[in-house]
Amino acid sequence: MAKFTLLKTEERARLGRFETVHGTIETPAFMNVGTAAAIKGGLSTADLEEIGCQVELSNTYHLHLRPGDEVIKALGGIHEFFSWNRPVLTDSGGFQVFSLAPLRKISEEGVAFASHIDGRKIFMRPEDSMRIQSNIASTIAMAFDECVENPAKYDYAAEAAERTTRWLARCKDEMARLNSLPDTINKQQLLFGINQGCTYEDLRISHMQQIAEMGLDGYAIGGLAVGETNEEMYNIIEKVEPYMPKDKIRYLMGVGTPANIIEGVARGVDLFDCVMPARNARHGHLFTHNGIINLNNAKYITDSSPIEEGCGCPACRRYSKAYIRHLLRADEVLGKRLAVIHNLWFYNHLMEEIREAIAEGRFAAYAAAMLPKVSVRI
Repeated sequence: MAKFTLLKTEERARLGRFETVHGTIETPAFMNVGTAAAIKGGLSTADLEEIGCQVELSNTYHLHLRPGDEVIKALGGIHEFFSWNRPVLTDSGGFQVFSLAPLRKISEEGVAFASHIDGRKIFMRPEDSMRIQSNIASTIAMAFDECVENPAKYDYAAEAAERTTRWLARCKDEMARLNSLPDTINKQQLLFGINQGCTYEDLRISHMQQIAEMGLDGYAIGGLAVGETNEEMYNIIEKVEPYMPKDKIRYLMGVGTPANIIEGVARGVDLFDCVMPARNARHGHLFTHNGIINLNNAKYITDSSPIEEGCGCPACRRYSKAYIRHLLRADEVLGKRLAVIHNLWFYNHLMEEIREAIAEGRFAAYAAAMLPKVSVRI
């Protein structure tokens, strides 16, 4: 079983260590999103090791459709499949079912929907999500939940949160069964539950209280960064955090910008993930300690300096803004690759700086200095 150790706190910010069957995660940490078992932009798992990635996140829905979870199981699980020996978290597929499927029908049993690839009909129950994730053999499996877009009516948000609780109980029972089977690849697969309730404080708190009693390996806050303001998101984190078990790891799903992460850490969150740093990089939007630069701007045509002076990433160590800009404008794959490498290096080393600041008791000062800088567009 996993073990989360809380090493130090500064106000609500937490420094921790999460030990799993596939290695230890130093927290707070950012999980690099490789939806289909690959980071978009041409990065390999060797690249992920070099840029300091501790956890890779892949998606149950996408891997179930292609190449198929049974294929991954036959090849020895996802770690063997894409040659990675560190932790992997799989999203349950719930968010993709609700965001990608053009038509879906929700019942107590599960969700009926059509594949966004070929239109074939699929019915996914909580037990199916667990089975697929067991076949993938990730380190951490997320419970199947009902995602609701903000804003939503109160009654519907309450109904979805209640259904998510019932589905979570089914996920827990099914995972226990799967982990006991002789042919299960990862018999120590972990289960995280997901807090829902939209932006309604009372729903969020009551739902967190219910799932906290279920003795899970970790707890996530889901259903945020889907339409609400940053202030609303921060308020929900603040209201929910006191009800999250102190001795369990905490995950804010799908968030976010460097500022979102710093604010999330300040409110007691341990894990983050977001497609944004890789997606933005592929379009020339790059993060630095002094703000965001857009390499598409003409002023970089003859700029021979690196993306960020002093950055240790492979792109900055060797190439100039002018060259990477040229590659992006010429639609060369290398341009996207170098840009993504830089942004993910920035994110992983931002987390390292945050951990060091908490360890040294200066996180508040670090956050105060960084927050005005990281969101500025240069």
